[in-house]
Amino acid sequence: MNALQKLRDRIQKKGLRAVLKKLCRRYVFFHSQLIWMERDLVSPVRPCKLKAYPPLRREFITTSNADAFATHFGDRVETMRELAAEGHTGLMYLDDKGDTVAFIWGSQRDYFDRHFYGCWFPVKAGEFFEFGGEMIRAYWGSQLSVDVQLDLWKTMADKGSDKVIDVCDLQNTPAVKLHLRMDYQERGQITHVYCLFGRWRFFRDTFYNGSLLDTFRKPAQPAATTAAA
Repeated sequence: MNALQKLRDRIQKKGLRAVLKKLCRRYVFFHSQLIWMERDLVSPVRPCKLKAYPPLRREFITTSNADAFATHFGDRVETMRELAAEGHTGLMYLDDKGDTVAFIWGSQRDYFDRHFYGCWFPVKAGEFFEFGGEMIRAYWGSQLSVDVQLDLWKTMADKGSDKVIDVCDLQNTPAVKLHLRMDYQERGQITHVYCLFGRWRFFRDTFYNGSLLDTFRKPAQPAATTAAA
């Protein structure tokens, strides 16, 4: 399929405005606001109503098993292999066909994200940086979105960490809501990433008080009242 046909298909599926916006972000200019989040590894996660998912096999990602990403994440195979070779901790979840349907990564040292944002994310002693979590569409809205994080938290706690930190793009509403569901707290720091013509990148950090994410929180349900006899 040639490039023009691929473009036509994307316009039909997502609409012209969405495609133009994505092309502009990739080839002209984008500004991402990465909100720093953190959480301890011992406080329980609040119960949530998410759909169940079929049994999956969990494995650590290594240089030798990264080919399991080929079916659903074909463009990530070499990236997964590189991250494993660098010593980061990755978990992947495989279906009954042996294909990876979800994955997540953690790093206990400063992490340089050369694959997407192109900047450093510093990690302090006792922390680990969580990144790269993703799953195929069939598992969106399922309990798997919680379980992959809990599994990684336990794995990293066993390695000596007591806090998870990560960043969340303010424009990624589903990711923001997932962080709130998992009871992450805002650190009061934003890493701004600017990219011009898909080539030149600029970074700066800003700090704030209060919360930038209150608008994403579900409104509290009013307490039920009992009529007087």
